[in-house]
Amino acid sequence: MTSIRESLKTPLNHRTIREFKNEPVDEEIVNTLMDVANRTATSVGMQSYGIIRIKDEKKKQALSEICGQEYVARAPELWIFFVDCYRNYQIAKEQDYPVGETVDPDRFFQGFTDGALAAQNVTSALESLGLGSVFLGSILNDIRKVIELLNLPKYTFPIVGIGFGYPDQSPQLKPRMDTELKFFTDEYKIHDNYLKAIEDYDREMQTYYDLRDANRRVDCFSKQVVTRMKDSLPKRREIIRIMEEQGFNLNLK
Repeated sequence: MTSIRESLKTPLNHRTIREFKNEPVDEEIVNTLMDVANRTATSVGMQSYGIIRIKDEKKKQALSEICGQEYVARAPELWIFFVDCYRNYQIAKEQDYPVGETVDPDRFFQGFTDGALAAQNVTSALESLGLGSVFLGSILNDIRKVIELLNLPKYTFPIVGIGFGYPDQSPQLKPRMDTELKFFTDEYKIHDNYLKAIEDYDREMQTYYDLRDANRRVDCFSKQVVTRMKDSLPKRREIIRIMEEQGFNLNLK
């Protein structure tokens, strides 16, 4: 009898792939992955997200520069997931519904969640077919440029990108912190000393090699936390302002 862990070996062995073989993904696979995305659970059935498949090499290069990751331009498939409240706004408008300021934070986050779920569903599906992928939260490094590049109208907003194809590398399985720090029963558990709680994880991370810099071990997790806090990108701090520019009524006043 197959064990539970054997049955779930694909998600349990998830790893980020950044280098791909120089061969296209079969169109049947692409079309099936589109169907997988389309069957993803969606808030109140509104399907408030969309996906743009990037085939233009110049746009791939431009997105690579926005991400600050040169391998993005080499991904055989590059999909951008985005909030799409524009479609339903227009559907309501064409029925003479007084839409006004109905594109509020609730609808934004419905679309954001829908798109994020679809991105994960696609990733799980493609990995089950032997492909590999990389999530690209880095498309948010310059949201206005992404909006311009993809001709996104009002009431839309980028969420995340996925680059995928046939893997041309086999990276280590990246360590994860103990589940007791992320999974709780009935209520949040506060630890008296988090540095002590992650001591073993910190040591494990120091033995992990990130293939983006194969000759250098990564910092322990606790140091990475501080580094990430220091490295806040100015343009990412404009997210709320850009959401408003895109027509989302955030009710901040």
